[in-house]
Amino acid sequence: MDLTLGTHQEKTINAKKTMMWFGMVSMFMTFAGLTSAFVVSKSRPDWLQNFEIPPMLVWSTIVIIISSITIHFAKKAVQKGNNKLGMTMLLVTLVLGIAFVILQLQGFSYIVNVYGYNFTGPTSNVVMSFLYVLVTLHLLHLFSGMIVLLAVIYNHSKQKYNPSKTLGLELGVMFWHFLDFLWVYLFLFFYFVR
Repeated sequence: MDLTLGTHQEKTINAKKTMMWFGMVSMFMTFAGLTSAFVVSKSRPDWLQNFEIPPMLVWSTIVIIISSITIHFAKKAVQKGNNKLGMTMLLVTLVLGIAFVILQLQGFSYIVNVYGYNFTGPTSNVVMSFLYVLVTLHLLHLFSGMIVLLAVIYNHSKQKYNPSKTLGLELGVMFWHFLDFLWVYLFLFFYFVR
């Protein structure tokens, strides 16, 4: 696609989407570097060989996948002019995002109270420390995604989106899908690379 062709509005839309892609790729590279460090660290003598993923992290994965579906339906509804359904799906996505955060925090609690591993100190382990860092870093990105989602909900409530004007919504949906993809990547990584 030639970004130099088209109206000023089309160029602006393409530029904003391209910047979003650059941002998402750079965020993914951070996680790729950390998961690569995890793989390299597996040769350590103190490596925890068999650890179970807390069940809350499994449930949080299901919740975030469902949230990706609901935000997709929100975008489609707004593009078809069904603002009420769009708002409902955005609010459901927000509730699912909050549920995801709660499940993640319960997963941390489970690691401490059931497995007995803390982030640092005498009851820490390098495997669990990696898990803490990666999940916490993802949660920080998810908090920014929640802020974006709240901005999209606010703008939608002010009727700033319609079938011909959805750029802010589209960018918010792109970022939310990226966060979902990122978590699924991390979950599958920890599930298969132990």
